Amino acid sequence: MKTRGGSCPRRERRSVKIFMAMGNSGAECFGRMNSGNAMTIQPARNISGAVRLPGDKSISHRYAMLAALAEGASRFENFSTGADCASTLRCLGASGCGVAQRDGVLEIAGRGKRLEVPPEALDCGNSGSTMRMLAGILAGQEFSCEMRGDESLSRRPMQRIITPLEQMGAGIDAQAGGLPPLRITGAGGSLRAIEYKMPVASAQVKSCLLFAGLLAKGETRIEEPARTRDHGELALRAFGAEVERRGAQVQIRGGQPLSPISATIPGDISSAAFFLCAAALFPDSNLVIENALLNPTRAALLDVLTALGARMSVLNMSEAHGEIVGTVQVKAGPLGGAVISGGQTAALIDELPVLAAIAPYTHKGIEIRDAGELRLKESDRIAAIAGNLRAMGARVEERPDGLTVAGEQHLHGAEIDSAGDHRIAMAFSIAALRAEGASVIHGADSARISYPEFFDVLERITER
Repeated sequence: MKTRGGSCPRRERRSVKIFMAMGNSGAECFGRMNSGNAMTIQPARNISGAVRLPGDKSISHRYAMLAALAEGASRFENFSTGADCASTLRCLGASGCGVAQRDGVLEIAGRGKRLEVPPEALDCGNSGSTMRMLAGILAGQEFSCEMRGDESLSRRPMQRIITPLEQMGAGIDAQAGGLPPLRITGAGGSLRAIEYKMPVASAQVKSCLLFAGLLAKGETRIEEPARTRDHGELALRAFGAEVERRGAQVQIRGGQPLSPISATIPGDISSAAFFLCAAALFPDSNLVIENALLNPTRAALLDVLTALGARMSVLNMSEAHGEIVGTVQVKAGPLGGAVISGGQTAALIDELPVLAAIAPYTHKGIEIRDAGELRLKESDRIAAIAGNLRAMGARVEERPDGLTVAGEQHLHGAEIDSAGDHRIAMAFSIAALRAEGASVIHGADSARISYPEFFDVLERITER
C-alpha cells in the first residue's frame, strides 16, 4: 500500500441503473426501504468518484457508552447513521442519559458511571455490539434490568460475556445455551476485578470486560487469543482512563473517572470495504474514500487488496483521540489470489463476505480459513456466501470454518438471499456489478443496520 500526501482528485460522477423492486407498494421511490424490499442491480462498466463515509460503527458504539459514564456532556460529529448504533442510543436514553442531535452534532449527557433503572426492557434491536458491550456497564450498576433483541439477535451467543461477568459478581439469567434475552442483576459497588483468558477472539467481549473493569474494584486483566480491534482501549484513553497493554494482555484499573470529549468520528472502514472491492474489479476505476478510519487493527483490508493487485494510496493522514484517519485512493490492477487465515481472519471478520463475493473475479481465487465465527453473525455467513455464489454460477468449497472460491469464473445474475444480513446484502451487490445480467438482492433493506445510505452511494459512483 502506497502512502503519500497531497490533494484528492476530483472526478465526474455518473450513475448506474439500480432499481428498487417493490413488493406490494409500487409507489415507493428509490432509496426508501421497507421490510421485504429487494434491489435489482444491473451490471456496471466502471467505478469512479469520491465517497465520504458515515462514522465508524465500532467507534460510535463505544464513544456513546463511555459518554454515558462521563461527568458532563460529550459531543460527536459524524456519528454512525446505522440502526445498530441507534439501538445503543435508545438504550442509553432509556437508562437516564440525555441524548440529543442538533445540526448534525450528537450530544450525550453523561451520568458519571451510575445509570437510572430503565422503565422497561432495553431493546437492542439487531445489535450484538449493543447487547454485549452495554452488558459490561450494566454489570456494575445497582439494579436489575432486561436486555432484548430481534429474532436474529436472539439466536446469537452471549455465554462468552455471561461467564466472565458472573465471575466478576454480576447475576445473569439467559435462555438455554446462553441466548438472549438477558436479565442482568448488577453487582454495583461489589463488582470485582478478574483475570480472564478469552477463549474466542472478540473485540466486543474485550470491550465489555474493560467497561465492567472500569466499574470494578481492583485491576482487571484480559488476555486475547489473537489481537482484535483496539477501539475500546483507545476510547477509554480518550475519555481519560489509563489502559495498559502487555503483549496479549490488556488491563484496566477500576474506579477511574471519565471526562467528556468532543470528537469527529472517522468514516467506517468496514463500510468502505464494499466500495474498495468494487473499484478493484474494474480496469479504469478511480475511487477516493475520504475521512476513512485507518486504525492498524482495522486496515488489514487495504493490505489484502494491495497483495491481490489493487493499487492503493493513502493521503493526508492524521490522528485524533488515538485513531488514525486518512483519505484512501484505489485503482484497479490484475487481481491474483489470497489465503486468509489465523489472526488475519480475525482482523478481517467484517470484510470477509465482500472479499469472498469478489473472489471469482480474481485470477487464483480466495481461500478463507479459521472463520467459524462467521457462522454466528446476523446469519450463517459462510452458508449464505456459498449459497449465493453458487446461485450466480460459481464453484465454491464450503467447510465448517471457511470456504474456498476458485478464480477465473464468470458469474451470471441471480436471485440473492441476504438472509436479513446487512453485510451479505451489500457484498452481493458488489458481486452483481460484474455479473452477466441483472441480480435481485432480496432483503436489501437490511443494509440500514450499518449503512442506510449504501445503495444511494453505490448508485452515485457506478458508471454504466
